[in-house]
Amino acid sequence: MKPSAWQGICLVFRKELTAGLRFRAAWAAMLMFALTTLACASMALQGGSLEPRMQAALLWIILFFASMAGADRVFADESTAGTLLTLRVYGASQAVLLGKLCYTFFLLLVLAAFTVPLFLVFLDVTVKEPLVLLGAVLLGTGGIAAAGTLIAALTTDASTHSGLFSVLMLPVILPVFLPAISLTASSFGADGAGSPYLGAMALYDAILAVGASVLFDSLWYED
Repeated sequence: MKPSAWQGICLVFRKELTAGLRFRAAWAAMLMFALTTLACASMALQGGSLEPRMQAALLWIILFFASMAGADRVFADESTAGTLLTLRVYGASQAVLLGKLCYTFFLLLVLAAFTVPLFLVFLDVTVKEPLVLLGAVLLGTGGIAAAGTLIAALTTDASTHSGLFSVLMLPVILPVFLPAISLTASSFGADGAGSPYLGAMALYDAILAVGASVLFDSLWYED
């Protein structure tokens, strides 16, 4: 990739990060959703414990639905602010896509870094394979970021943007979501193979990223 392309990606990422830190609604919505859900789950259990597969499923449900509060805004905010046309005229399509994808991935990593330790503390979960958990979180959030960025672009001008985004996201992300639950359960001590899913998740993440790159050009320049 040419240096100018890398500069374009960095410029888009920096613009998204600056705007996100200035207008923190998406960050606050994600983190508050995760915190509220964790607190409710902890109080409902009243000191009880769940088996590892249920713990893993609960963690990824929290991460998935919390991410929906922020991952869908990367193009909708541009449309609302009236800067989408300017970005389309002056921004290279791949630089825009990858810059926004990197920002979404960073946003979800912050969400995971906030949520996972609190989840382990609130629900008294013991991690037996921390590297497997780390791999599941990185690949899972990467898949959500890739799918979320593309679907956010597809649904930017839809009148029911948020609802349509969630409906389209679930089937696309299931091939990442289900292995992530299995890997996380394995890291919590559940029986069954966990590590082989890492390769499958990495492959699907790559397919999502390449598919988004191929589709985005025609979407970005359709007008």
